[in-house]
Amino acid sequence: MGLGLTSRRAFGPEKRRQRERVIRSRRFPVVPAAVGAVLVVGLLALAPKSVAQRGGGRIAVATENKSASQLAIAQMQKGGTAVDAMVTAALSGGVASPTSSGVGGGGFGLVWIAAERRAYLLDFRETAPKGIDVAAFENRPFSKDQLGRLSGVPGEVRGLYQLHKLLGKRKWNEVVEPAARLAKTGFPVVRHLGNMLKGYGKRLKQDPGVAGVYYPNGRPAAVGNLVKNPALARTLEKIAASGPAAFYEGDVASDIVESARKNGGALTLADLKDYRPAERKPLHVRWEGYDVYTMPPPSAGGLMLVQTLKLYKKAELAQHGIDSGAYQHLVAEALRAAIADRMRYLGDPDKEKVDVAKLVSDERMALRKKRIALDRTHGIPRFGLEGAGTHHLVTADALGNVVTLTTTVNRLFGAKYTTEKSGIVMNDELDDFTTKSSVAPFGMKESPNRPRPGARPVSSMTPTIVVKNGRVVLALGGSGGTAIATNTTQMVLSNLVFGNSPKQALAKRRFYIPTRQAYIMLEQGAPKSLVRDLESRGEIVGFFPFKTTAMQMVAIDERGHKLAASDPRKHGSAIMR
Repeated sequence: MGLGLTSRRAFGPEKRRQRERVIRSRRFPVVPAAVGAVLVVGLLALAPKSVAQRGGGRIAVATENKSASQLAIAQMQKGGTAVDAMVTAALSGGVASPTSSGVGGGGFGLVWIAAERRAYLLDFRETAPKGIDVAAFENRPFSKDQLGRLSGVPGEVRGLYQLHKLLGKRKWNEVVEPAARLAKTGFPVVRHLGNMLKGYGKRLKQDPGVAGVYYPNGRPAAVGNLVKNPALARTLEKIAASGPAAFYEGDVASDIVESARKNGGALTLADLKDYRPAERKPLHVRWEGYDVYTMPPPSAGGLMLVQTLKLYKKAELAQHGIDSGAYQHLVAEALRAAIADRMRYLGDPDKEKVDVAKLVSDERMALRKKRIALDRTHGIPRFGLEGAGTHHLVTADALGNVVTLTTTVNRLFGAKYTTEKSGIVMNDELDDFTTKSSVAPFGMKESPNRPRPGARPVSSMTPTIVVKNGRVVLALGGSGGTAIATNTTQMVLSNLVFGNSPKQALAKRRFYIPTRQAYIMLEQGAPKSLVRDLESRGEIVGFFPFKTTAMQMVAIDERGHKLAASDPRKHGSAIMR
């Protein structure tokens, strides 16, 4: 079929019952990267309710941390733009939610510039150091004393600074200092962080920096307790005063390099000094009267979203109903095919030629659609794609400017070591490179997403903006490793096809496309009738706890009123004023 897919037709009633017993008896493990997300006991026993205020506002923020949302909304109340608020939210989130993000990581930022009616996209993903040991990456996982090999050159500080130069109104130090104060005076331990500290203490306490801040007297800081991080506060104060130079050169840079080296890494001062974000052209598709802007490579999430939209018309999906097996099966087929394309074709576009136009062409999508049927399921070869410690945020100001930004250190506390003097949690982003064994089922000898000096690994992060008549109507994105792309696609369809508000969309149970064992995984509590329906279409059904994922959404009506919602799966915070 040319897509790296294998076909599985529906089976008869007795075979379905047998398969159901087998599937229900299995315990499908969460992919290892999922440890970066909160363990919410019983959260998904019923359809969750999103965190959002009633009504709407002229300004809005949705993040995964209450302190970050409060500080970000304050920036706009003081006359700042959505970008000013975004910088504060990203840096404050890195302080108060260190499991997910921080200045030791990187990300993608998509901005709608209202005055110019255009989208601007900045890739500040981490890059591999020039001295990366390529051969060693075929033998992962690394030992605990070699986790520095996984740390790429952090891009967050330069990325945020460049975005601020684009559309910031307040001074740089004014948008950074709130995060520095939060680290200095203390921040409350939220449930997400508290659960991670409690559940993974044995591993996390091995790093002196993490242990000294988050494990007073050897015990994890309890939810609600105030935690201070003076070393990180001093680093942020330097960044506020001197900009990126304070991070990529001088004492902080030396500390980053020395700490990475002690953990087996290859980062150098030259790697840090030479790092630059990359401006990229957003993927754009015109669909049912909407202009959808999303991430190109090195993200795979935007490709998945665009391909799904180009496969189906609104009426084709709406006729089945969002909770039906037919709808979920059709969307799942599109997602599986996109994952196959990811493995076959996607890499750092600066290192690997990626013909995205061909991958999403009308002709190619028409051929793919002919192979999709309601009574047949296509599986993808087994391969590993992992990642979870991520924070997404959306900010929207009264002038119509909108930012949707995903920032990450990858897994729980990144590479699980902090810099010794500057308090920075370092990323393990280079683990997103693909091994040769992962692409062998596709008949390939090497991956386009292979490790190389200076390369950015492929990501699932999918910041997305939907525009109608030159005005943003929806901005969203999420965290949760490979679930980011599937979640974002489902949330876009929930809003554009079925008219669900952010709150309503987040209240719906979602499904996930795994890379092993099952073909589709449903959220806990899914009706038995849905399971039977999907299995009648050839799906192998499992269950995914969705404790590792979170979406942030802001919708804007024709009057400019914002409706913000934050996913309860990581106890986020949406504020409108």
